[in-house]
Amino acid sequence: MTKPTAPVAIRKSHKVTFHNIQRDDPYHWLRADNWQEVMQKPETLNGDIRAYLEAENAFYEAEFGTRTEKLRDTIYKEIRGRIKEDDSGIASPDGPFAYNSRMLEGKQYPLIVRTARDGGPETILLDCNVEAGDAYFGFAGAEHDRSHRYLAWAADRAGSEYYDIVIRDLDTGKDSAEVIKETAGSYVWSNDSKAIYYTEYDDNHRPYRIRLHTIGTDQASDPIIFEEKDPGFFVGVGRTLSDKYIVIDAHDHQTSECWLIDAELGGEPRLVAPRLTDREYDIDERDGVLYIRTNADGAEDFKIAVAPVDNPGAENWTDLVPHQQGVLILDTIVIRNHLLRLERFEGLPRIVVRDLRTGTEETVKFDEEAYSLGMSVGYEFDTSVFRLTYSSPTTPSRTYDMDLETGTRTLLKEQEVPSGHNPADYETRRLFATADDGEQVPVTVLYRKGTKLDGSAPALLYGYGAYGMSMPSAFSISALSLVDRGFVHATAHIRGGMEKGYRWYVEGRREHKTNTFTDFIAAAEMLVDKGYTARGRIVAQGGSAGGMLMGAIANLRPDLWGGIIAQVPFVDVLNTMLDETLPLTPPEWPEWGNPLASAEDYARIAAYAPYEQVAAKPYPPIFALAGLTDPRVTYWEPAKWVAKLRATKTGNAPLYLKTNMGAGHGGASGRFDRLKETAECYAFALNAVGLEGTFGSN
Repeated sequence: MTKPTAPVAIRKSHKVTFHNIQRDDPYHWLRADNWQEVMQKPETLNGDIRAYLEAENAFYEAEFGTRTEKLRDTIYKEIRGRIKEDDSGIASPDGPFAYNSRMLEGKQYPLIVRTARDGGPETILLDCNVEAGDAYFGFAGAEHDRSHRYLAWAADRAGSEYYDIVIRDLDTGKDSAEVIKETAGSYVWSNDSKAIYYTEYDDNHRPYRIRLHTIGTDQASDPIIFEEKDPGFFVGVGRTLSDKYIVIDAHDHQTSECWLIDAELGGEPRLVAPRLTDREYDIDERDGVLYIRTNADGAEDFKIAVAPVDNPGAENWTDLVPHQQGVLILDTIVIRNHLLRLERFEGLPRIVVRDLRTGTEETVKFDEEAYSLGMSVGYEFDTSVFRLTYSSPTTPSRTYDMDLETGTRTLLKEQEVPSGHNPADYETRRLFATADDGEQVPVTVLYRKGTKLDGSAPALLYGYGAYGMSMPSAFSISALSLVDRGFVHATAHIRGGMEKGYRWYVEGRREHKTNTFTDFIAAAEMLVDKGYTARGRIVAQGGSAGGMLMGAIANLRPDLWGGIIAQVPFVDVLNTMLDETLPLTPPEWPEWGNPLASAEDYARIAAYAPYEQVAAKPYPPIFALAGLTDPRVTYWEPAKWVAKLRATKTGNAPLYLKTNMGAGHGGASGRFDRLKETAECYAFALNAVGLEGTFGSN
């Protein structure tokens, strides 16, 4: 049989000059000039670009996909076997009803259902499987109105994150002919059930407006309620749990601003406190008082302040929960008599409950070395019950209701693993790697008991490290397919996240961005030094901004990795940050720097940007995944990266690019289709370390 030939992208000179520095980007042509149109209509993609992407897909399938089909199918069936397919959520009461979602065996998407509050016959409000058909279906959720007569639901049909909002009459079960088209997916009902506040994109796919659609009117006549003028800020719309206020928030990654609309009376939005660079705040309301989580006044790890709704300016903010260095307040919920806050202390989450009548506090925490914790309260404000979820790498998710008046904690649900799972068969460890500057980087490790820790085991090391997003130490049904085959599964909680407080985030962005990369490398070296694995036996994995991490560590230390999995990787950082027409560029400047305005930022980004730093050296096996309609990391970033790698790298290690021609940033939309993508990645990881056959060369 003839061996498949890797595609070679043609080179077209494209010279640009910034800060008196000229660069030539020979693969710039892969960026479609009509990218906005392609996001909504993939069929309009330029023929030459489509031909290249399809050639890469064909090469991947011929060289790797077909050869590993049996392995991928085996892993897919394993992971699917750990899912309780006919699974139900936990009902949340709201007035006379209780709302829920559940999955049917063999189906990809949820049913939205309700019963009477205290139980009884179930009514199916929305079957997303029927609505989806066989095409892409990005479900943005459903929201019932206060009268319980209507259900608004939103879906994206292309993966481009343009959501159409549909209104269903729950008395008849039929959808209205009117559809609120091409929204940004954030929306809420008015209290009188006569209108919907929704977000709208600008021409560059940035959510910048709030409009109000009155049911029964033409969308073209919807009035503008709020419009953001700064392209660096995105807007969203929500409501306080008390139902008294519609909340409009404008934000970038480090600065925020909130506006209030009386949910009963409507009217013009009223500013809470004007935006101040690097000041963040979010709000909730109780009895005419705003509860404000903020980093104002040097509260690096956030504090909670209060202010009167009628006079909410920052000059009137009074501390309720003072700032405590090293105790990061992640989230707050206000209910009738209690304030709940989710904190992270010494890298582990905890929930603190404050009785607003007495000021007394109670802490909810668990005893495992590493675990994940979350909280919610459903639809109702006037309640004393909140819901918490707990899991660890060894312990499947458990959901409890806790009654704050009685102290009773009730186990509502424990995640079932139909194919079987014994937590005692696995070990979870919380280790620390010493970074280049002496910082201690947490690493969560999972392995099967009996795995030899003598350097012979392969490892998968996952990382992200951006936007202050922390990686939870949670249960993963997918990871077991590697762990049961002898892998050590590790997550590096590197700088750029907030695992060790807001400082951890600051030290992993802008001028400190390279800490993210060196922290990840330090985590890998620690696993080697402690005998968990060996150099060349580590498969690194990351997506989106974590894909940038993958590109950077491939350039910095190609010798460490047995393979690299880069999912929708943000690898063309410099060119993207220079293109202010792209959806995320202006909002991302506070995160990375603005190379258009600053020669210093330009030089710094160019020095680490994965695409810019590709060099003639032997790279490890690399598997890159992209989505054609992805508005966050555009398809051409991984395409250009792979094209340049293929033309530049030395050695025979395989290099694959797979572009989903009908999906966006999140990959396939159905729950089983997503599992198939995971199985592909794991088959690559197993091959990379030689556990399931060997790679060919290309």
